[in-house]
Amino acid sequence: MWLLSRLRLVDEAPAKLEAQYAPAVMDLPFTNNYWNTTGLNYGGGIDRVSAMQIPSVTRCRNLLSGVLAALPLELYNEKTGAELDAPVWLNQPDIRQPRAVTIAWTIDSLLFYGCAYWFVTEVEASTGRPSRFEWVQNTRVSPTLDATGHEVLYYTLNGKKLPMSGVGSLITFQGLTQGILSTGARTLQAALDLEKAASVAASTPMPSGYISNSGADLPEGQVQGLLAAWKSARNSRSTAFLTSTLSFTPTNFSPKEMLYVEGIQNSALQVARLCNIPAFYLSAEVQGNSMTYQNIIDGRRDLVALSLQPFISCVESRLSMDDLTPRGNCVKMAVDETFLRSDALTRLNVIEKMINLNLISVEQAQAMEQLTPMGIGDGYETNIL
Repeated sequence: MWLLSRLRLVDEAPAKLEAQYAPAVMDLPFTNNYWNTTGLNYGGGIDRVSAMQIPSVTRCRNLLSGVLAALPLELYNEKTGAELDAPVWLNQPDIRQPRAVTIAWTIDSLLFYGCAYWFVTEVEASTGRPSRFEWVQNTRVSPTLDATGHEVLYYTLNGKKLPMSGVGSLITFQGLTQGILSTGARTLQAALDLEKAASVAASTPMPSGYISNSGADLPEGQVQGLLAAWKSARNSRSTAFLTSTLSFTPTNFSPKEMLYVEGIQNSALQVARLCNIPAFYLSAEVQGNSMTYQNIIDGRRDLVALSLQPFISCVESRLSMDDLTPRGNCVKMAVDETFLRSDALTRLNVIEKMINLNLISVEQAQAMEQLTPMGIGDGYETNIL
């Protein structure tokens, strides 16, 4: 049979392609010791909804997701570097929404949880490769691990066991870190507490102080109850009432003395470090630092190299794996052609030198600038009807 198949006298059965490779467990919060009933991949006590209430976190998330969602996905031959016709799913993974939406929420999952999931909705009959997907929330997915907690046996979605290949399976994007909900739980909680404290101070501008008792000494339990009742009441109103034996003495700390502004600024700086984003993108730069015009222009390249590249690599490398893309081809995000695209004058100077050195033709130069040949009688076809 092998000889007949080599001679093309009989057809070989197409190899089965797994749509999910069940990646190895790389971080402790992924194990059963940390995995809670909601499927959150972190050991801390803060969730994504709470984290997004921190303005600096929202800024980092929107910066990463917004920039990367706008980048086209292109298919290339690894040996020749030639751009190939991209499959339909590469331009629109989910038939219900634009590609930018799917990629934005994929980056969101990688940022917060350190992993992202695509649910396979369609498979090509000829190749067995997935051809349509939909992004699913991390909180809906739970893995079942082996006895050692190092290998994934299968996944469940909303409590339902999923197959490991074909329609209904998952495509897993592995992040390079555990996600900020795990690595920055304390930082995020501190930032959230600071935002809440500033909000309470703004809504009920009541100074801090101490309560004096001129009557009989109160038991410890009553004192604690009085302080708790005072704190609870001050969270809802600034007007207070005390009996004749109790008096309140404010310490007269102003909002400036409470360092809310400085605390929030330092919190934004910490979040920038946590998300690996340059602080000036969050207006959280260290006092005394200044950015010149040239610094800002070069900052885009620094942003890609230091902040965006980990997410770019996660998406590109996963979409280039054999279960999605034929071997020998790779998927790339068009960063240089879009986000890092230089100004028109610089591009024309480079193109002119390349033409003079016979490195490219005029037609190739026009394609680089997305121009259609317009000349008449010069060997070019006109696009004017």
